[in-house]
Amino acid sequence: MKFLAELGIKAENPGVSTGRKWMQGSAGSISSWSPVDGQLIGQVGMAGEEDYAQVIATAAKAFEEWRTIPAPRRGEVVRQIGEALRAQKQALGSLVSYEMGKSLQEGLGEVQEMIDICDFAVGLSRQLYGLSMHSERPSHRMYEQWHPLGIVGIISAFNFPVAVWSWNAMLAMVCGDVCIWKPSEKTPLSAIACQHIIAEVLERNNVPEGVLCVINGGRETGELLAADLRVPLLSATGSTRMGKAVAATVAARLGRSLLELGGNNAIIVSRDADLDMALIGSLFGAVGTAGQRCTTTRRLIIHESVYDSFKEKLVKAYGQLRIGNPLDETNHVGPLIDKDAVNAYLAAIAACKEQGGHFVVEGGVLSGAGYESGCYVKPCIAEAKPDDAIVQTETFAPILYLMKYSTLDEAIAIQNNVPQGLSSAIMTMNLREAELFLSAAGSDCGIANVNIGTSGAEIGGAFGGEKETGGGRESGSDAWKNYMRRQTNTINYGTQLPLAQGIKFDL
Repeated sequence: MKFLAELGIKAENPGVSTGRKWMQGSAGSISSWSPVDGQLIGQVGMAGEEDYAQVIATAAKAFEEWRTIPAPRRGEVVRQIGEALRAQKQALGSLVSYEMGKSLQEGLGEVQEMIDICDFAVGLSRQLYGLSMHSERPSHRMYEQWHPLGIVGIISAFNFPVAVWSWNAMLAMVCGDVCIWKPSEKTPLSAIACQHIIAEVLERNNVPEGVLCVINGGRETGELLAADLRVPLLSATGSTRMGKAVAATVAARLGRSLLELGGNNAIIVSRDADLDMALIGSLFGAVGTAGQRCTTTRRLIIHESVYDSFKEKLVKAYGQLRIGNPLDETNHVGPLIDKDAVNAYLAAIAACKEQGGHFVVEGGVLSGAGYESGCYVKPCIAEAKPDDAIVQTETFAPILYLMKYSTLDEAIAIQNNVPQGLSSAIMTMNLREAELFLSAAGSDCGIANVNIGTSGAEIGGAFGGEKETGGGRESGSDAWKNYMRRQTNTINYGTQLPLAQGIKFDL
């Protein structure tokens, strides 16, 4: 395909880069198969321990220089990275769509998120503010300032092959950090393409080799990053199981981890909702990216007075979904990432039925012309109980569970009664309901929306969630503080040295 050549993707690709230098990787290769048509896109070299050691050493050396470059100058490099991404938006968005399986519009949207975070980071490079405060001692000044941490490790997931890396890397860069990115083994070529795009920018600006590195590998590579004392911060996106393992390893060495893990997101549909608006939010939230977003809508909690009418609208809308090649913009739903995901989808359907769930829209795997990869499935809807084990579990697939409520307090309790706490929403035109949902007695999630769905996020707000979602925050707001260390400074500009709390030494 034309976009592969435009991005420098070949049949065989080096899998390790220090930003200015490529290395093949000494531990074999990863094959990238497209879930769109089942075709082999290309292969990427995997890093061995020696490759890893070389990248770490290069990044550590680069940090010594990069941290001394003024933040606005670092921001200028990020601005140029954003421009380079703009120039390659169509090609990179197409690759993301083809390698991951999300719709072309979502692939392009993911690249736009990268461009947006570059713009955000450029402004941030002149706003890394500290605080000044009054000292209790005369002729003293106190203030706080922020310094870069060092090497930031970034482990990204397949469902957002490039955007979440950029959320971390662009902020870390303007903060003065250097980054080592371990992309998902399921979408390695998207990472390789990003590195090709930014390499020219790094070279043109004489950025030290090692500021932005990519290192492809499997679980072992992630474990090396997690255990490495030279990596003060590890940002990891993925399953709760993976996040717990990362957190334990990083905590054992008193490092920092920034975790963005699973979601089991719900929309409450009030009797005072605009049902047409609620339908749009619920439909896209449930089937967008074939249910493979951490913010995917997995539960609909519907007021008993509108339950039947809304269910009827939803079933009718599902009947109009077009499932097929995501590069065809007339299709609404693409494939799951691979056969393992399909098997997990089928297992969840079977578990739901065993636990008493009733399917109002049946699921299944699609076959025949256009579905040769075996990764296309039907989005389905089940009526289930809030406490069912399968409802409490995040399945990365387009399965939506419906349940009724009678009072808003009951609905909020159902919404909160899952292990995960990422995204939530209420559809209501009732101001009191909206405000209660957003209050301390309302949603316990990191994201709480009114009259929009659970899926998607804007760059300006910090992204992340609570409980088994991990507690991390990425992207906007003051998320930049994750990538820096705080230092309190006191300056005595007087002629005496008064001690705190009035302590005196008579010398």
